[in-house]
Amino acid sequence: MRVTIADVAREAGVSKTTVSRVLNTKGEVDDRTAARVRSVISQLGYVPSSRAVGLARGNSRTVGMLVPTLTWPWMGEVLQGVVDTVEAAGYGMLLFTCNRGVESVARFTGQVSARAFDGLVVVEPENTLETITGLHRKGLPVVLIDDRAQSPAFPSVATTNREGGASAARHLLAGGRSRPLVITGPSHFGCVHDRLAGFGGVLAEAGHGLPPARVHHGDFTEAAGCLAVQQRLATGEEFDAVFAHNDVSAAGALRALRAAGRRVPDDVAVIGFDDVPLASHTDPPLTTVRQPMRRMGETAARVLLDHLGGTPAPGTPVVLPTELVVRNSAPAA
Repeated sequence: MRVTIADVAREAGVSKTTVSRVLNTKGEVDDRTAARVRSVISQLGYVPSSRAVGLARGNSRTVGMLVPTLTWPWMGEVLQGVVDTVEAAGYGMLLFTCNRGVESVARFTGQVSARAFDGLVVVEPENTLETITGLHRKGLPVVLIDDRAQSPAFPSVATTNREGGASAARHLLAGGRSRPLVITGPSHFGCVHDRLAGFGGVLAEAGHGLPPARVHHGDFTEAAGCLAVQQRLATGEEFDAVFAHNDVSAAGALRALRAAGRRVPDDVAVIGFDDVPLASHTDPPLTTVRQPMRRMGETAARVLLDHLGGTPAPGTPVVLPTELVVRNSAPAA
């Protein structure tokens, strides 16, 4: 059940007006009382509704954004999409990361309690989903950018990962490639399962299997892509294509193939996923499945801003299409 301002007032032994003054940093409350109220707010996990705060002092006109890290190759595009949209609407943005684990999450929740922003955009909350869900249930507007296309307790934006995998398989089959090596990402990412299912499903429909020996469970790194190719070449496993679940792993596969004297695409065709800037600068340039990263950020920010403005949030994920981008590593047939 959502904690209300009345619950805080009752627990702190003060009026709702006093709690409101503390929340809005008004100077009419003595320091000792204000400290007691803040302590109760923290203990109960109270999140003031943006509407209530807006009535008291006007909205902060600020959006929060929580991301796992800034090192992911596509994160800049997502961030730019969010920033462009919120700034065009006259809002500012506060950025939070989870680089320090529990410490980072604690600092972030402190900013929620202080009502430093009106709503939140979250990217891939693998280790914070429970915390974010709890904050949303207590009144914080949240929009999730998550490639699992699931339907959590709050609005989300996703892409067609299964269809992206399927389009990669169809392209390889059209070029006469029927024995691909697949390099996945970490198994706890939903996109990994969707991409593999879409890819494998098309192969199966065409009468081609995908044995476990040709599926390498990686971690989205260049080293994982390189290792996958090296191991299969060492064991004599035959493959005529590589489908990597991200462009960084695909770049590692290209490096290992070149070192082994395998020609791309003559001997082995290679397809990645994401279409980060790296993809057009590999040797040869990488065919890949493009995710509309900037548009994902723009869409999530727009959904959140519309919700803050009174528009009901969508009850199902907003799913944006992926697109196969053909370059020289796996040219058209």
